[in-house]
Order: sequence, then C-alpha cells, then structure tokens
Amino acid sequence: MKKILIGTTNPAKIKKFAQLLSGYAASFYTLGDLDITAEPQEQGKTPEENAVLKARFYGKYFDPVICNDSGLYFDGLALNDPRQPGLNIRTPNGEPRLDDEQMISYYSALIHSLGGKVPAYYLDGAAVYSAGRIYSMMENGGEAAKRTFYMTDRPSPKRHIGWPLDSLSLRRDTLTYFIDEENSPDPAMTGEESDPYEERLTAFLVQALGL
Repeated sequence: MKKILIGTTNPAKIKKFAQLLSGYAASFYTLGDLDITAEPQEQGKTPEENAVLKARFYGKYFDPVICNDSGLYFDGLALNDPRQPGLNIRTPNGEPRLDDEQMISYYSALIHSLGGKVPAYYLDGAAVYSAGRIYSMMENGGEAAKRTFYMTDRPSPKRHIGWPLDSLSLRRDTLTYFIDEENSPDPAMTGEESDPYEERLTAFLVQALGL
C-alpha cells in the first residue's frame, strides 16, 4: 500500500484524488495529518506551473506528493480583462483571500454585472513529486471545451465545502446546480458521457506514482 501526500488543505480536492485512485493500492495523507502549515509561493503563469511549484515545495516534506491547481475563465471576457478570475480564483482582482461564502458573494455580484449567466470553464494542471522527480500535465483546450458550463448570479442554498462555486455553477445540459449532483464523476458532463481529462489525469497519476 503506497502512502501519498495530497498537497492541499481543500477537502474537496482531497476527496477528488482519493476517488480517482480508489481502485489502486494507495492511502493518503493530508497536510493536516503531517502538521504541514507552510505554503508555497504560487507564481506560475499556468495551472500546471503552479502545480509544479506546489509539488516541489511539499516534496521537501514527503515523497510522493500529488498537487493540483486550477484557473477559472469566463468565455465572455478577454483573457487580460482584470475581472477574469484566471489563476486567482480565491484572490480575484487583487482582493484579499476569500473564504467560501465571500467567494459566492463576490462571484454572484460579478456574474450579475455580466448579465446574470455566463459560460465558463476551468483549466486544470496537476503535478507529482516522486523519488526526487517532478511529473506534470495540464488540461488541453479540447478537454476544457467539453467541460464548459454556466455560472449564475443566483446561488443555490446548498454548499460544497472547498468548492463554493458549485453553488453558482450549472450543468450546460440540464441547468441544474453542480451542488445538486456532487456524486457525479464530473458535473460539467452530460449523462453517462465519460470525461477524457479525468481519464487522462488518472492514467498520469498511476504512471507517475508507479501504482
């Protein structure tokens, strides 16, 4: 049984990676389990670069480590628009770091200013530190397009700790909230359609970790 550190304090991300590797001989530590309170400087220009920075940082404390970073993008805004969340999902437009409820309030107001509903997508990057080496990958444009969804200015009353924007995000096919379908493999997908990114991510993790 391989013990792996998931380098995040976000309970939703911890659950996600544990689920992706649930069929393999792996068990997981969190930063809290190992009393790791130090945080890396996330100065990368892409989710993959930030994931690599995190993996290298937490690799000083444990080996192996899985790390992840995501960027949120609104289709209706230019990439250089200061309102574009990008890599600064919790610190948008220079704001101090927002907690879950503050994020819901901030993005509700922003989406309202953009007409009340906007198409959006995430770009994800992942990195593994294993045996002193770094392995990384990033979601590509085609995979991101397949995962496009809507965000609304009217939040659901339900909450998903660690992923507050699930309360503002709607599946593109049914217009139901992500929060109402927490147990689906990817709430941005339709029906039983597979998610090519999560399939590729799982294969990457298995190979990089030697599972």
